[in-house]
Amino acid sequence: MMDLILWRHAEAEEPGDGCDDLARTLTARGEKQAARMAAWLDRQLPEGLRVLASPARRTEQTASALGRKFKMRAELLPGAMPQDVLDLAQWPRARGAVLIVGHQPVLGQTIAQLLGLQAPECAVRKGSVWWLRQRQRLEESQTVLITVQSPEFL
Repeated sequence: MMDLILWRHAEAEEPGDGCDDLARTLTARGEKQAARMAAWLDRQLPEGLRVLASPARRTEQTASALGRKFKMRAELLPGAMPQDVLDLAQWPRARGAVLIVGHQPVLGQTIAQLLGLQAPECAVRKGSVWWLRQRQRLEESQTVLITVQSPEFL
């Protein structure tokens, strides 16, 4: 069994003229969203969890709210493809859980692919978490949606 937890970065500053997209920081609201979601996640996450984040400043700040060690991986930068995310997570071969802090549209594209949805991507709200589980049922491998949490409802 493997859990893949996808966390979209919280609300960040709007991109401005000549602004470096990777340097955008969380807004005050985004910091509250990240803190609220981190507090919920901290109560749910299993021991031995791997945490991987995009090196963009806004994802680094979101991941930091959790207060656990994490690795920044360029494979998660904006422009990533679903296969990049799945390869990095070692889905579905790894055991245990992986938390990935990243961006749209790749998180939504990854979710749609894993759940076999017709739409090319799911809408993933800023600061939200989608928790997926890979399990074996008889001889068949299944992806199950465990929960979707939005910081506004915590």
